[in-house]
Amino acid sequence: MKLVFERLIDSFLKDRVGLNNHFLNEALSINLKKNLLLLLFEKKLKAAGIGSSANFASNKSIRSDSIYWLDRKHEDVHENSFFDLMDEFVLYLNQTCYTGITGYEFHYAYYDKGSFYKRHLDQFKDDKGRAFSMIMYLNSNWVPEDGGQLCIYHQNDSQTISPMNGKCVFFKSSELEHEVLLSHQPRLSITGWLKTN
Repeated sequence: MKLVFERLIDSFLKDRVGLNNHFLNEALSINLKKNLLLLLFEKKLKAAGIGSSANFASNKSIRSDSIYWLDRKHEDVHENSFFDLMDEFVLYLNQTCYTGITGYEFHYAYYDKGSFYKRHLDQFKDDKGRAFSMIMYLNSNWVPEDGGQLCIYHQNDSQTISPMNGKCVFFKSSELEHEVLLSHQPRLSITGWLKTN
């Protein structure tokens, strides 16, 4: 995994947005997608909101996806494999870049047809704990007509990223505004944040 991590970090250092098309291996991607779809079938996904826990609000004109938080307490073998990967990545990131990451949080995100998330920043005004944002996609056979691209706004331009299966996007939570463009097909991902104290 060292090479996978290095490619993600190198592209981040070069362009402020880390990209790796094969961060999640095929088997893990398939099993995490099955988990997400089962949660959807069992109606366990909840409408996502905006703001920190102290200022949480639901506003479907800004954000219309549904989420489910991952947790080792679920004792799901595939979620735990994902957490093992994240533990390995955080250790490598701290050892090579001295980032001081002390924890993380991740959730499944499901964008149904017609869903989106308007332009926003991932760091809360009243909580600076989120250091890096990470998104890992679970969309097989994605084509541009499916929509749901991630649009990241830089100072003088923007960058559009396709939500293709296994791909990981990595950037500083406090620096880059971004949005999820309108999805024309269901769009699945794991989204989360690496955190500092």
